[in-house]
Amino acid sequence: MWLAVYFILSCNLVLASGYSSFRKSMETIGKKQYQVQHGSCSYTFLLPEMDNCRSSSSSYVSNAVQRDAPLDYDDSVQRLQLLENIMENNTQWLMKVLNQTTRLELQLLEHSLSTNKLERQISDQTNEITKLQEKNSFLEKKVLDMEDKHTLQLQSIKDEKDQLQVLVSRQNSIIEELEKQLVTATVNNSVMQKQQHDLMETVHNLLTMIATPNSAKNNFLAKEEQIRFKDCAEAFKSGLTTSGIYTLTVPNSAEEKKTYCDMESSGGGWTVIQRRKDGSVDFHRTWKEYKMGFGDPAGEYWLGNELVSQLTNQKRYVLKIHLKDWEGNEAYSLYEHFYLASEELKYRIQLKGLTGTAGKISSISQPGNDFSTKDADNDKCICKCSQMLTGGWWFDACGPSNLNGMYYPLRQNTNKFNGIKWYYWKGSGYSLKATTMMIRPADF
Repeated sequence: MWLAVYFILSCNLVLASGYSSFRKSMETIGKKQYQVQHGSCSYTFLLPEMDNCRSSSSSYVSNAVQRDAPLDYDDSVQRLQLLENIMENNTQWLMKVLNQTTRLELQLLEHSLSTNKLERQISDQTNEITKLQEKNSFLEKKVLDMEDKHTLQLQSIKDEKDQLQVLVSRQNSIIEELEKQLVTATVNNSVMQKQQHDLMETVHNLLTMIATPNSAKNNFLAKEEQIRFKDCAEAFKSGLTTSGIYTLTVPNSAEEKKTYCDMESSGGGWTVIQRRKDGSVDFHRTWKEYKMGFGDPAGEYWLGNELVSQLTNQKRYVLKIHLKDWEGNEAYSLYEHFYLASEELKYRIQLKGLTGTAGKISSISQPGNDFSTKDADNDKCICKCSQMLTGGWWFDACGPSNLNGMYYPLRQNTNKFNGIKWYYWKGSGYSLKATTMMIRPADF
């Protein structure tokens, strides 16, 4: 007698060909089948038929009798019990297999769901990337369009700049030509004014000489031509109290210098070192001309830096600056101590103790500045103030004053940067009508 138990696991994970061949082999034996369905899997058990077992047992007994070896029935029962235990163990094992298969199916399902979710995410990201690429392409196109537009604008601006440069160049040429014509006209006008002034002065002197006694004529001639003084204060103390032209001796030399002496203002004795009143003299001069002096003492003139320097370094002098505007107003600035340094020190000006009506602040910058002319730039500006403002003066960085600037007549004297200006009285753009700079010893 023999016992056999077979089982077949059939599901989606078992190959169909292996299962078919195995089933055919079982059918040839003629055993009884038991099938169980669990989810997508089916399980088949093959058990031997009882008749066969009995037949085999009988045959076995018969054979045993034939061999004279009796078989104990209890032994068969024990074997059957053993077979049942084996089947129970196999059943437990099969249940474990089923549980494991179920877990695998769940994991497979979760993996499939996760894969689908990932595929959707990838699809969404792909769509987003596509949209970004399209947006980027649009922006790139827009940037290229803007670059083209800006290039055209820059080119247009460059063309306009070139045109403006050409226009400015032409205007500069025209301005230069007009300036030359203006200088020529100014010189001609100055010559004519000087001739007119000389003629009027001659007529005036002739009339004076005709109307005065001979003693007065001699006194007048003595004052103008014959008597020599160190300064006008010395002439005043000698008894000459009439304003007019006097001859001064240059210290430490035999050189003589004519100047106008004001014997009437503030007690008299004033040596006039500068005078402007009609624009008859060009004050845009060289360093040497300002050093030695120029002009006409009867009209407009500059006495000379060298003589003024020597006078003011021998003793203490005061400086009075008298100003007139075109509206009939007058003002003055008085400095209690004034002197000019030597030529080696660029005739640097030093002033102290300001009083007067032409501003509470000095329009000549302090501390002292060096003297500058059109051919000697000693100011504190890279722009060369003397060339810009015309005339020689103690410029700082073009400074708040210039009494030697361009002379402008009435109705042309406003908004003139290079005119005769005294900032702290009339501002920077007002060109004055007349100026007088005069010195006198402080102990007069």
